[in-house]
Formats: sequence, structure tokens, C-alpha cells
Amino acid sequence: MIESQVLTVLWTGAFFLVHLGVIARVILRPHRDPASRVAWIVVIIVLPMIGIVAYILLGETNIGRRRVIRLQTVLAAMPDLTKADGMDSPNLQPQIPETYAHLFQLGYTINGFEPVGGNSASLLPDSNTTIDSMVADIDASQDHVHLIFYIWLPDTNGLKVANALKRAAKRQVTCRVMADGLGSRIMIESPHWKAMHAAGIQVGTALPVGNPLLRPLRGRIDLRNHRKILVIDNRITYCGSQNCADPEFRIKARFAPWVDAMMRFEGPIARQNQYLFASDWMAQIGGDLTPLLRQPLPPSEPGLTAQVIGTGPTVYNSAMPEVFETLLYTARRELVITTPYYVPDEAMQAAVCASARRGVTTTIIFPARNDSWIVGAASRSYYSDLLAAGVRIYEYEGGLLHTKSLTLDGEVTLIGSANMDRRSFDLNYENNILLYDPALTAEMRRRQDAYLACSHRVTADMVAQWPLTRRFWNNTVAMLGPVL
Repeated sequence: MIESQVLTVLWTGAFFLVHLGVIARVILRPHRDPASRVAWIVVIIVLPMIGIVAYILLGETNIGRRRVIRLQTVLAAMPDLTKADGMDSPNLQPQIPETYAHLFQLGYTINGFEPVGGNSASLLPDSNTTIDSMVADIDASQDHVHLIFYIWLPDTNGLKVANALKRAAKRQVTCRVMADGLGSRIMIESPHWKAMHAAGIQVGTALPVGNPLLRPLRGRIDLRNHRKILVIDNRITYCGSQNCADPEFRIKARFAPWVDAMMRFEGPIARQNQYLFASDWMAQIGGDLTPLLRQPLPPSEPGLTAQVIGTGPTVYNSAMPEVFETLLYTARRELVITTPYYVPDEAMQAAVCASARRGVTTTIIFPARNDSWIVGAASRSYYSDLLAAGVRIYEYEGGLLHTKSLTLDGEVTLIGSANMDRRSFDLNYENNILLYDPALTAEMRRRQDAYLACSHRVTADMVAQWPLTRRFWNNTVAMLGPVL
């Protein structure tokens, strides 16, 4: 009996020490905002066992020590794109008003990419046209095709791209494709993946899941490669929100169609997306793609100025939210934002509200029905404060608005894969392009107007009439945002 009591005391004491140790870890962990620390400490205190296990699995931004070392080694060997032959051409020099120079300076601190001129770009009409354009470019490729998607499905559009890659490989074009181990697991586990490999396409899995029970020992399972990149022959690239799939998105068909926006770029900006692809490929698959980055830049005509911004858990902390916040504070006349997932930190929410209070016409378009009920509830918890500040909120009715875009004063556009949520801020690898071009920005604004035409406006009176249970639920979910 005494021995049993002694063992109970010892186990209780040991658990208490572990409990204190995990709380101390939360407090001492660098790069964590106070709200996140408080949320985790509350969960660990209120639900000790569940909280400790949850923190071990999901509490820290960790992709695994070996992966970090490999990526650091790869990045250290990457060439400086600013010193590429031909970069000093007058046509490639950025043409940016002084008003916006600081935006691109911030972008430079993230990846070391200077804004570069001499690019042409177009906003593609819809998802199916985007895939057809990609297939046409792959069919016209002469040297290489590099592709990475977060979600790649073996549906009509997904197989169109797969078949185009097979045709390119048959012509002796080097094809390297990578898909996220979680988001594209259906494709990776399908016969089509093996068939691509058999056709001579080099295939790789980004952040493979492996054994889900052992995976937490090598880093968080939910840190994903959310990028959508296609680079062809070092001169054509695509950037936007679209995955390699049909807009009907049959794995979540009840929210369809997925409404995306993609831009096709031609020019030296492709070299910067190539850099992101090469660093991902070399760190996770191997090989040496740096010769492609050292190729002289071909002569270019005058064109728009653009800059790739690639973020992720191994880039400096807060890179993506800093980009968003700097854009928000730069606006003087108009901001129009589309994002499917809005779970901001305090600084981001304050920046959006401040833009409206400064007299900037600030509009945000969300999907009326979100495929994530957690994110949907959390997003709506911010509506009241946004509306009180003067932000115009619309909810899109024509499907799941998946476009991630921001237009600023009719002259600057940010387009890419990053959402305005904590997952894009802290956990996912993202790729975006920041550009200065009034004509292309006007085209993006027309697309945003098309979204507005299919949306209903949310008013303060509508939010005030929500039942108490709904507001309680939304705020509870948002309170756990730093944990979720």
C-alpha cells in the first residue's frame, strides 16, 4: 500500500514537472506573439494531457532539423540572381515610383530578389483556360519544365497536365515535378504518378508524410508546401491561387466551383520562381539545378516590374504578414482584397482597420461558404470590428472564392498562394508575385469587380442580428486561432 502511494506521488510529481517544463517551453520559445503563448498555456493548464500532446504535435514551427540543415546548405550554394549575365540591361531595370520603392525593398529582404523589369504578363480568364495555357506552354517547351503544386488531382485538368508532361518527356525535354505529400496524396498514390515516372518524368514528393505516428519526431505533419509554380525554359512562369485540378474540385464538390486567379508571366521574373523551385527540389530530392540559374538572361523588351516573394517556416519569422501590413499602410486611395481564409494576428487586423480609418476605400471579399468551418467561424468573428472601422465586407456567392489577391491604389498588385491567415504566416511555404503596373492592376481590379458583382454586402446591422450562440461560437474559435 505504501509502495503504491509512493509510486503515485512520484508519477504525480514527474507529470507536474513535465507540465511545468512544457509551459516554460511555451514561454521561452522565440518568435511567438503573446496571444499565441497565452492560448497555448490556457490549453495546457485546462487540459493537461491533451494540451501537452497537442503542443508536442502542433505547437512549434518545426520541419525537422535535418531538413533545415539541407535547405540551409542548398541556399548557401545558390547563385546571386542579381549578378546574372544580362541583368544590367536597361530594359531590366525596375521602373517603380518612389512611393512604392519601400515595398520592393521589403521583398528584397525576404529572398534577396531585386525587383526586375522587362516582363510581360496576363491575367488568365478562368481555371480551365489556365490549364489549357499551361498545357500549350508545356507542349511548346524545348529544354525543361519545372512544376510544383500543393494539390494535384487525377481529374480532367490534372491529367491534362500529366499527359502534356509525358509528351514533353518523350521529346527529351527534362521534366521535374513535385507535389505536396499531404495535399496531393491522391495523385501521388495513384497509378498516374508511377506512369509519369515510367515516362521519364522526374517526380518528387514535397514534405512526405510517411508514418503518421513517427512523423512528429521529424517535424510537424501540418507544415506544408502550399506553392503553385510552373517554370518553362527559364522564361515562362505562372503565379496565383490555382491548384492543378478541375474547378469542380470533386474532393470537396459541395463548395464548388473553386474560383481562382492565375497570371502568366514571361521574362526575367521566371528566374526568381526558378530559384524557389530549385531550392525546394535540391533540398528535398537532390541534384544540382544551379546551372539553370547561372544562364545568361536573354535580351528583353521593356516591360512591367515584378518581384517574387517566397515565404515559409525556414524564411525569417513574420515575413508574409510584414508584406501584407506594409501594403496596407502604403495605400492612400483604395485597397481591394480577396482571400478565402482570414485569421489575422492583432497587427494585421489593426492594419486593415487603420486603412479604412485613414479614408482609404477598403474592401475585402470572402467566400460566403467556406470549405473550412473552423476558418469560416474565425473569420466572421472579425467582421464587427472591421465594419466599425469602415471596411466594406462582401461575401462571394458563386462558389468558393479561392483567389488570393490585393490591389493597391490601382497601380500595385500582389497575387499568389498566401492567405491572410496564420497558416500562411507561420506554417506553409508560399509563393507570391508583387508587381507595379497600372494596366495589369486595372485588369486585376476588373476581376475583383466581377467577384463583387456575384457577392452580397455584409452590414453592421446584419452582424448585430446574429444570434448570441453564433457570436459565441465564432469568438471561441477565433480565440483558439493561435492554437489552431
